[in-house]
Amino acid sequence: GIVDAAPSSGSGKTTITLGILHALARRGVSVRSAKSGPDYIDPRFHEAATGRPCVNLDAWAMTPARLRSLAAGTGPLIVEGAMGLFDGAPPDNRGSSADVARHLGLPVVLVVDAASMAGSVAPLVAGFAGFAPDVRIAAVILNKVGSARHEAILRRALEPTGIPVIGAVLRQSTI
Repeated sequence: GIVDAAPSSGSGKTTITLGILHALARRGVSVRSAKSGPDYIDPRFHEAATGRPCVNLDAWAMTPARLRSLAAGTGPLIVEGAMGLFDGAPPDNRGSSADVARHLGLPVVLVVDAASMAGSVAPLVAGFAGFAPDVRIAAVILNKVGSARHEAILRRALEPTGIPVIGAVLRQSTI
């Protein structure tokens, strides 16, 4: 499984997660989904995309054992993060999407809103990747990309990080 997370809210996690879930379900994959934190809207979207129940994984209110129990099952698990990857309850950010990734031992796919960004994408991603050694940023999906040229600039900027870009979604004002 993976945790889809982002540097902040509004980066496109829900849209990207729904696209992944729906694409896998259409291919006949028995994909499972979860939402980090207490949420009742996004899980219903997940269920519409997959035709399967979605669970909430609340690392603030649930024990690690409960999280693992809810996440257990067959088929890949896609967890949609909440807010920014490291955003949780004060004072120690407990309950963040990073906590869910830690407790479940899942890698993170970082969804980056690249709309107003070029070379700065690299230090942003590198900072997230280096912030907590026990949270592994396995890949990046670039969202709100302006053009094929913009995508090429972003991919080239990210090469030194060694973190693969596994997708890029063009900016679409209709979404």
